[in-house]
Amino acid sequence: MAIQRQLTNNRMSQIVAHNGTVYLSGQVGDDMNAGVEQQTRETLKNIEHLLDLAGTDKNHILSVTIYLKDIDADFAGMNSVWDEWLPKGAQPARATVEAKLCEPEILVELSVVAALP
Repeated sequence: MAIQRQLTNNRMSQIVAHNGTVYLSGQVGDDMNAGVEQQTRETLKNIEHLLDLAGTDKNHILSVTIYLKDIDADFAGMNSVWDEWLPKGAQPARATVEAKLCEPEILVELSVVAALP
């Protein structure tokens, strides 16, 4: 089966699909001056858009890795937005870690793997 790539530049693809599975690159929000809740909302909106482009949706997410700049300060705020966004009965496998992200203003980044329906 062919590997399909979308929104590709010289370094990476935002979406890669292979054998019924969709992989999204790490996603962040748009407003780097916002707090973790708003950055999480924006990140999840970006994820929904990319999943739609790939032909799937948040009900088909298999796993998520969440990277937080400061897990002590931002875990609860991120989770409050995540819990509101996530459909009941569609909880993916998930890991949340603290990480030094590529820009100091980024508070949260998510990497997603989803199934195609």
